[in-house]
Amino acid sequence: MRKIIASTLISLDGVMQGPGCPHEDPVGGFVHGGWCAPLFDTDVGTFIGDIYARPFDLLLGRKTYDIFAAHWPYVGVDNEIGVLFNRVSKYVATRSEPELTWTNSRALGRDVVGNLRQLKKQNGPDLLVQGSSDLLQTLFAHGLVDELSLLVFPVILGDGKRLFGAGTTPAGLRLADSRISSNGVVMMTYLPDGQVETGSFSLEHPSEAELARRRGLMEFA
Repeated sequence: MRKIIASTLISLDGVMQGPGCPHEDPVGGFVHGGWCAPLFDTDVGTFIGDIYARPFDLLLGRKTYDIFAAHWPYVGVDNEIGVLFNRVSKYVATRSEPELTWTNSRALGRDVVGNLRQLKKQNGPDLLVQGSSDLLQTLFAHGLVDELSLLVFPVILGDGKRLFGAGTTPAGLRLADSRISSNGVVMMTYLPDGQVETGSFSLEHPSEAELARRRGLMEFA
């Protein structure tokens, strides 16, 4: 079976919008485009290179596809990532029926979730998600992400598109790998690990003050 792997650059406060350059995604008045570039170092490149070293096809939302299709076919044959991205298949989640001009591109059709479930059952490379904030919300909601690689950059951006939206489904995760770059980028790989487990540090026999506090909270529930 094929796995869906999400690899995402995020700020410390969870923003993933426009990491590469100022003109990448200024939607919503976002003015901090290019925030990851000054902190991108050799350690980050190695972590990302390890992800790209595994066989994969790209799985992209329409907006990220348009960004990539306007960039990677034009970087030249000396750019290893460009050569790789141009060669692999690109699966695009889109609500319309666009003409996808980037080589080896195909739309997933109207039933994105159903078609992805079928793709995952097939033999072939894993499906690597880059960017694609809207698509990621759909994947998280339907439990379709099999591996999550997060590169957390030491910067706070405030507003912007976030990795985990308001409708994110609760889930447990297991840390499979972690590294820290020379510039303080924390790079982590997580695998799904069942449901969220809860516990308690409260007293076995709550105090009267605690019971009163709980009753007060119920008034606002």
